[in-house]
Amino acid sequence: MNIPVVDLSLYTNGTDAQKVQFSNELGKAFEEVGFVAVRNHGIDQQLIDRVYATVKAFFELPSDVKNKYEIAGLAGQRGYTSFGKEHAKGSDAPDLKEFFQYGQTVATHETAPESYPANVMVDEISDFNQLFLSTYRAFEQSGSALLSAIASYLNLGHDYFTEHIHLGNSILRAIHYPPITSEPKSAIRAEQHEDINLITLLVGASAEGLEILSKQNEWLPIQAGDGEIVVNVGDMLQRLTNDRLKSTTHRVVNPPREKWHTSRYSLPFFLHPKSNMSLACLDSCITATNPKKYEDYSAGQYLDERLREIGLKK
Repeated sequence: MNIPVVDLSLYTNGTDAQKVQFSNELGKAFEEVGFVAVRNHGIDQQLIDRVYATVKAFFELPSDVKNKYEIAGLAGQRGYTSFGKEHAKGSDAPDLKEFFQYGQTVATHETAPESYPANVMVDEISDFNQLFLSTYRAFEQSGSALLSAIASYLNLGHDYFTEHIHLGNSILRAIHYPPITSEPKSAIRAEQHEDINLITLLVGASAEGLEILSKQNEWLPIQAGDGEIVVNVGDMLQRLTNDRLKSTTHRVVNPPREKWHTSRYSLPFFLHPKSNMSLACLDSCITATNPKKYEDYSAGQYLDERLREIGLKK
């Protein structure tokens, strides 16, 4: 599927008219499709290449080494989560993946808005920790610009999300889908789901496999072009906008048989606000034809509920 393509530099470096044009293009795409490809997103390609090489090196470590980075009690929100632990909401079948999560780092001169677990430091790969921090900050910057454009589109003022996402609870997740070694029980590596957060930024997945569910109820494969990232609406933003912006169902399918021997690596950034942000439906998104669909929740309440639903929190 050819998802809409937008150029973020029109918003970050453009004229006032270009900023309005970008906001309208992004907002329309998020209303109609829920996914866009973003050009000139500001995340350096050399950084992307380096972090993917580091991710590959981590997942190639022996299982006993990786397992020491799986910390009980963190609900998978920091460090390593071993193969088959997470499942989609409403599904009992585990996704065929292992992953590593890196979260917010608060500088010594800043005051944490809430208590975040410490990030898990990897010892075996020298630049692992610094690369993840640099990548996290690059995603934060691009994601902030995208949310600013969305806020303008919704007539909230361009800085509506700023206070909510500064030192927010965002997560950088490195995912490894291992090679398929025997006839799989399912054609799905990651079952159909919607993301929990405000928006997700996905850079340079190493292989095809991502599919989205169209309005016609058809599964369509998508992949960003060279130099593009894929960005989609999460459930928090859908909830806030009372379904005006679309959190599109998506999944990751198995490769064709001739590629079963290959791994797939993926690096999504789940942009979350601080836990105290209200997700109560915006008044401007509640109308006679679109009545309020959701009860009032905070972002923290909603995240906690969803982590339990996908099996990461007991």
